[in-house]
Amino acid sequence: MSHTALGVRAYRRGLAELGNGSWAWLQPDGGWGWSNAGLVTDGDQSLLVDTLFDHRLTAEMLAAMRDASPAAREIDQLLNTHSNGDHCNGNALVPEADIIASRACAEEMPHESPAMMQGLREQAPALGEVGEFFLHCFGRFDFDGIEQRLPTRTFEGELDLAVGDKRVHLKQVGPAHTAGDVIAWVPSERLVYTGDILFIEGHPILWAGPVQNWLDACDHILALDPALVVPGHGPVTDARGVRAVRSYLVYLRDEARKRFNAGMPALEAARDINLADYDSWGDAERIAVNVTVLYKEFAGDTSPNDVLALFGLMAQLHRDRRR
Repeated sequence: MSHTALGVRAYRRGLAELGNGSWAWLQPDGGWGWSNAGLVTDGDQSLLVDTLFDHRLTAEMLAAMRDASPAAREIDQLLNTHSNGDHCNGNALVPEADIIASRACAEEMPHESPAMMQGLREQAPALGEVGEFFLHCFGRFDFDGIEQRLPTRTFEGELDLAVGDKRVHLKQVGPAHTAGDVIAWVPSERLVYTGDILFIEGHPILWAGPVQNWLDACDHILALDPALVVPGHGPVTDARGVRAVRSYLVYLRDEARKRFNAGMPALEAARDINLADYDSWGDAERIAVNVTVLYKEFAGDTSPNDVLALFGLMAQLHRDRRR
């Protein structure tokens, strides 16, 4: 079984109109750092769903949105779906906006600062294989001088926002991909913006877990019966894309569990799990993180992840796949 062709709209870079005052901003190929964002408008009111990894990319997106809708000339509200920089590093370019995030997201954001990313970029040449892989992932983005603008309003659980006469329902579904993942549901349009709960045609990455929370998030999205689903990365999709990500997570959980029970080391398990059904999906090296974090979950280990060590594991798999 091949999980391909999950997009319902042409996957082209730029602003994709979704109808009735809603848009998605898409950045193929959807790999490391190439995230999506969204815009919901009604009358003269607007909600921006996420900013991008650096100021150049965010400024280009905002200019296109302002050309598309007068309501985007001054963004009223900005939702950060989670703390990864490719969804919030452009926040300072919308100084007029009330920035909304889950409390867990807001607490995590200072630990993923643009200054930290810039520092790692500068150190990369001295970090050997890990530094080379870091630049492969993030070398095309400019983190220099980015001022991190943190959320001004936080919530836990659920929150309703008004955008003109439209209701946008926010639901915290993390910890899953990160500690504070949030999805945004626009019921009048049957439209959902998922942040990185969905990577379409790319391997998702389980930075936080538990995996059951991620599966529950997929089930929640499916229960909404959306017509359009804007993922954090990849093409606009529908229920097929949600089911594909859910199936991947179930498969990976079950295969990792077998190898954990057999005493196989995590990196060996990551190499051993057959990903033939997902050959067309990008960034397969992320399985090293996914299996390592699943192993910690199986063992009841709640210690913080060693992110540099996880990048080291991914660097090894990335090198192996290029041979």
